[in-house]
Amino acid sequence: MQSVVSETDPGDRSLAARSAERAVAARYSAYLEEVQRLIRAGVAVMERTQSTNPRVSEIVREAGLSNQAFYRHFRSKDELLVAILDDGLRQLVGYLTHQMDKEPTGLGKVRRWVEGILAQATNPAAARATRGVILNSVRLAELFPDDSRRSEDVLRAPLREAIALAVERGERTRADPERDA
Repeated sequence: MQSVVSETDPGDRSLAARSAERAVAARYSAYLEEVQRLIRAGVAVMERTQSTNPRVSEIVREAGLSNQAFYRHFRSKDELLVAILDDGLRQLVGYLTHQMDKEPTGLGKVRRWVEGILAQATNPAAARATRGVILNSVRLAELFPDDSRRSEDVLRAPLREAIALAVERGERTRADPERDA
């Protein structure tokens, strides 16, 4: 779990700032747990109902939270859907990175990344869990372009690094990691 407390030397911050950080730290943990519950609930509702447009009331009921808790963290259902997409992409990147780490070569890492991406489409459980968000991804990218771009960059980063490694080791001579990823 990430801490909201600054990592700098406590002597560098005022006593007031340190006191505020301590007070916020406990609330931060509770709010992070609420957000994670809402994300899991959103995925569960979309998977169970096969809906691309779940109702907020269904999501908060599944999460065991209130509408007030939902709107404390998200301005809209679409904002939750963007968070679900980002969370899913970050989990996928963890899986892809694990698979890529098994390969010593840049090209081998690229191959593992591509196989991992394609496996998402052929794995029925993964396809069911992400169907609702993926079908909304173009609309969400229009509504939240910066967030969508950051999430996509997180997904492409391991591929970009693998292509750069292949170029560095001479496995590929004409490749542009940024463009090709």
